Amino acid sequence: MQKILLYYKFTPIKDPEMLKLWQKSLCDSLQLRGRILVSAQGINGTVGGDVEDLKSYIKATKQFAGFKDILWKWSEGRREDFPRMSVKVKNELVAFDSWQEIDIDAHGVVGTGPHLKPEQVNEMVEKYGNDVVFFDGRNKYEAAVGRFKNAVVPDTRTSRDFIPELESGKYDYLKDKKVISYCTGGVRCELLSAMMKKRGFKDVYQIDGGIVKYGEKYGDDGLWEGQLYIFDGRMGMNFSDHTKTIGQCIHCGNKTSNYENCANPACNDLVLICETCLREPSKRYHSKACESKIVSEH
Repeated sequence: MQKILLYYKFTPIKDPEMLKLWQKSLCDSLQLRGRILVSAQGINGTVGGDVEDLKSYIKATKQFAGFKDILWKWSEGRREDFPRMSVKVKNELVAFDSWQEIDIDAHGVVGTGPHLKPEQVNEMVEKYGNDVVFFDGRNKYEAAVGRFKNAVVPDTRTSRDFIPELESGKYDYLKDKKVISYCTGGVRCELLSAMMKKRGFKDVYQIDGGIVKYGEKYGDDGLWEGQLYIFDGRMGMNFSDHTKTIGQCIHCGNKTSNYENCANPACNDLVLICETCLREPSKRYHSKACESKIVSEH
């Protein structure tokens, strides 16, 4: 039986290169595949393999100083959902380009927003109503197929777009509201909530364990709607057998959660194209401009 394991931990790392080598050796010995990022900020990983091997991985990783209390998140999937086992050293665990303003101590990110359990999220919305706003900490193409109801979705293509967005003034009206930031597994919101607080958002929270933990608790019968976009061979994950489809095909507008890369290599953008339109070669492109460029070059 195989599963996929998601986790992260913010804690000071003195020698990221050493941690990288150890993690790569450990994963290879257990025949795991996936992606792990390490930095002076900590570790962020998604690995797939046999359940018993993943349990061995957890046991070994918890022996590392600072990793004892990692919140491990299990999801459906297989080793083959990843092409290889990749372990890399980066300046920061999430590419917000905020590493110079973020402080990490033994307790995690300094100044991050308080963590809310899934049931506390629902309780806050029930108690405060419209004074609570969900703020999507992912990129907008992830939000196109799944998001919290009435969430604010920033205009972001990459994580580096978040700082300019926060400083644009577009979201200043949220600074006196209760803001619940959310992302796939929680790692992005550890940093995003701290970044928001530094920029005058007074009451910022984050969901403990992210969308994954909320979906485990409530499935599609809570405040989440749609599919969870994920960065591996699965592309998307549903929380129940009655997941609502909220994405729209760029060509016909029909509901879909099917992402494809534009057939123009120069574009290669991820775009929502329904199965019906995908059968037509001319609709495998992001736009007529992308198709025209290919035709003119030939």
